[in-house]
Amino acid sequence: MRDAKDAAGAVGQCEDCDIVVTMAHDLTDDLIARMPKLRYICAMSAGTDKVDTLKGLKPDVLVTSARGIHGPQMSELAFLSMISLSREFPKMQRNQARHIWERWPQKLLWGKTVVLVGIGPIAEDLALRCAAFGMRVIGISDARKEAPHFDKMLPRARLEEAAAEADFMVVLVPFSPQTHHMINADVLRAMKNTGILINLARGPVVDEKELVKALQEGRIGGAALDVFEAEPLPSDSPLWDMLNVIVTPRIGGMSDVYTEQVLPLVVHNLRCFLDGRRADMKNIVRG
Repeated sequence: MRDAKDAAGAVGQCEDCDIVVTMAHDLTDDLIARMPKLRYICAMSAGTDKVDTLKGLKPDVLVTSARGIHGPQMSELAFLSMISLSREFPKMQRNQARHIWERWPQKLLWGKTVVLVGIGPIAEDLALRCAAFGMRVIGISDARKEAPHFDKMLPRARLEEAAAEADFMVVLVPFSPQTHHMINADVLRAMKNTGILINLARGPVVDEKELVKALQEGRIGGAALDVFEAEPLPSDSPLWDMLNVIVTPRIGGMSDVYTEQVLPLVVHNLRCFLDGRRADMKNIVRG
């Protein structure tokens, strides 16, 4: 067994390795090219779209993900975003820094409608928490017609209809050619002028240029963005300075107990792979 802090550190010691355990976004073409014996990538991240961009990856290499462990941290970031923007908490912080005492009516999550775009384990965890706050929950999915704690489920073709009902729209759908710019000008135009967009999925799922326009023109109420079309977010992006936008540096999947969350899944899949029990492996996404 070998260990390295990053892909560059792994390059010099991976020639005879047939398994790599890593975050999918840390994989590089150089690393894959140095591993001619590679048979299995055990990704510790839920998203594995980076794997599809690796030019030298053999088609028979098995890939598993860490799908299903990120519900708590993603849900908490969604709630941080919803409460902060609806209650104008960034304004309170600015007032605190300037020693200004200013009060205004506080908007509740209770009774509001949240639309979750993409229904998987994270959305299920978030829907449970939204229901506990007294929120109405609408799901967008072509694969499922119902799920626990959802009041209504609609297909992707009716996304604009759902957007018109959304006080909050949380994007959780995986990135693929089919979901590229899924949140486009038409969807943003359908939203209320008080509606808030929260993107916890992948940057390219949202048409960022159209989002900036909608925010600048006051056509939506705000946005909380953890992912972007270009990362890190360029310093000249207007999103940095918008008072109704929260920018976070792709921290949605992170937690202070990530090892405890992911290790049982990694150990299970490694044991199954070494024992030749492929049928018992979890979250196979390729190979």
